Amino acid sequence: MSDYANARGRTVAHEVVAVSRWGYFGRRLLLSIPVVLFAMTFTFVAIRMGPLDPVAAIIGPQGDPQAYARIERRLGLNQPLWEQYIDFMSGLFTLNFADSYVVSENRNAKDVILQFAPKTIWLGMFSISIALFIGIPLGFYAGLNPNTPGDYVASLGGIIWRAMPNFWLGVMLIAVLIQSKQYLGIPGVWTLDWSNWIVRTATIGTPPMQFVEITQRVAGIPVQFDVKFQNLLAATKVTLPPALVLGSASMGNEMRIGRTAVLETINSKYVETARAKGVPSRIIVWKHVFRNAMIPLIPIISNEALLLVGGSVIVEQVFQFKGLGYIFFQALSAGDLPLIGALMFVFVVFLVFLNILQDLLYTIIDPRVGYET
Repeated sequence: MSDYANARGRTVAHEVVAVSRWGYFGRRLLLSIPVVLFAMTFTFVAIRMGPLDPVAAIIGPQGDPQAYARIERRLGLNQPLWEQYIDFMSGLFTLNFADSYVVSENRNAKDVILQFAPKTIWLGMFSISIALFIGIPLGFYAGLNPNTPGDYVASLGGIIWRAMPNFWLGVMLIAVLIQSKQYLGIPGVWTLDWSNWIVRTATIGTPPMQFVEITQRVAGIPVQFDVKFQNLLAATKVTLPPALVLGSASMGNEMRIGRTAVLETINSKYVETARAKGVPSRIIVWKHVFRNAMIPLIPIISNEALLLVGGSVIVEQVFQFKGLGYIFFQALSAGDLPLIGALMFVFVVFLVFLNILQDLLYTIIDPRVGYET
């Protein structure tokens, strides 16, 4: 009877935690609506009340007044500002995006986003992987081996990477890759044609994203694929330099925070108690040190992912990497309100989702955190 009661108690406790977690998730979703609303309202006001003029960008500086008025009517910019605002917001929240004004004229903003999004996702995947799989392991290694040559080298490297601005590092990296014979005394390996292993690609530019081709369908369902490894390798080659630049600051920051977290955890009382009980060092490191050291890294990792959104605008412009960041800069320069609004809506929703995911991961890793707030 006692065992049954204990099992039943544990089951009820798990159910309560699950209900609390989903309730917390629902509350965060509801609270995110005003955040998105405020961000998109600010975007509309900043664009429509600012100096950018999409009509002038379309007709050029020599356009006549009649053509200006005609295009203004066609775009709906002669309507009262409140009507434009209602149309703008209703289109965003119903995912019924308007057509681009300038950058991709008469083309729906949703189609533009779907065209350029895979390149930015590919770039972001490499950037985050560099930060996670290089920065965090180096930080943990430095924390587990303090005041050693490896610790000094890793710490100094993290500080240097963290201090270099993205735009400067991007320009320097392009110069080194293109003129590696002049700077490094070796031929320009990054611009060579690697025979059958990789197609010849430029050092900078847009990567080919056609990795997989559907070769056979059954009842409309793809059943056979042809993987194009040359395109995959070419895309990787073009993506690695901007990914290194974009992930460099995150890598240095996560290495520094990871080292500090490991040092604080490894000197805590419960770790000393585990050592006194004779627990093997390997179990102490994997079961106690690493998991608890990840607690302060969760918000750091998610916040760095947020910075990748803004950083991609600069890095994609420097490397001519035509993704969402590149097209956002073009739309912003031309005052393309529908495209700017659609991109900002995607960015804001992504950032809100990351914040909610961060809180959920935080509660999973650290059970002491509750769901009351």
